Amino acid sequence: MRYRYLLFLFFLTIGVTSRGMAQEFVPYEEHIPESEESIEMVPVEGGTFMMGSPEDETGREADEGPRNKVKVDDFWMGKYEITWQEYDLFVEEKLENVSTPSGGEVNVEADAVSLPTPPYIDMSFGMGRDGYPAINMTQYAAIMYAKWLTAETGHFYRLPTEAEWEYACRAGGNSTYTYGDDQSELDKYAWYKGNSDGGYQKIGTKEPNALGIYDIHGNVAEWTMDQYDENYYEQFEGSTADNPWLKPEELYPRSLRGGSWQDEPAKLRCAERRGSEAKWKQLDPQLPKSLWWLTNAPFVGFRLVRPADPPPQQEIEEYWLEAIEDY
Repeated sequence: MRYRYLLFLFFLTIGVTSRGMAQEFVPYEEHIPESEESIEMVPVEGGTFMMGSPEDETGREADEGPRNKVKVDDFWMGKYEITWQEYDLFVEEKLENVSTPSGGEVNVEADAVSLPTPPYIDMSFGMGRDGYPAINMTQYAAIMYAKWLTAETGHFYRLPTEAEWEYACRAGGNSTYTYGDDQSELDKYAWYKGNSDGGYQKIGTKEPNALGIYDIHGNVAEWTMDQYDENYYEQFEGSTADNPWLKPEELYPRSLRGGSWQDEPAKLRCAERRGSEAKWKQLDPQLPKSLWWLTNAPFVGFRLVRPADPPPQQEIEEYWLEAIEDY
């Protein structure tokens, strides 16, 4: 086991390239090796925006302020939420003989990726799998999927920060929803309590936002890589926050964005924030509770981002290792 870990560190050390060696900053499809699945990625040009909501926004919560200027760098974001077909490749695959890709940004020894435990029930809860978003995974499981995809492709994937998620959701605008302020228009863009018929729906069946990203509102709430703190924005007041990330130090709560198929419209707003809860594992029969699966969160899923400028290898290494330690 220690040998595999040392191999992981070795490949990580030699595997990071500069932006100049990376591919052109355009939409692309990331083919998952040895499968028929591809993940479509949309470029999101970085910039500054006002993060949070104005005090007069309908449905506003106290944790959405004070509103502050935030800067984010270029990144790609998944055009769709990760589906069961894409996620099951990770759950089911034995990685022992996966070869390390060449020519990518990051080379990760696949054996160093932690493998998920088998689900003990049908985690789709009978709502559908073919073309539907994967659900009921912990933030840890979502992070490990990103690590696995990095190992498979040689490109550094991770969860979005809260700032990146909101920036992509706003898509250059400053309104309540990605398309504007009129709640009556939400049916065109999102699956939520009022139209979901009591379950999630297939990805990409509503209209995308201005960046070409689908289901940014509703369908499933999406993990970010942040710890949730209701007072998080207070530290940025009076300055421009540069690519902020609240690094997790506690298991609960972790931050999710976007609202879900079971939420009212106000919970789907661009600025809406939500923290995870221990009760999402309430019906888990295992002792100790699973690191990988939630039994009471059929509204939770995720999508991935890929930084246009991958961080130094040491930061990537620390990101994976700290994710493991935090659980």
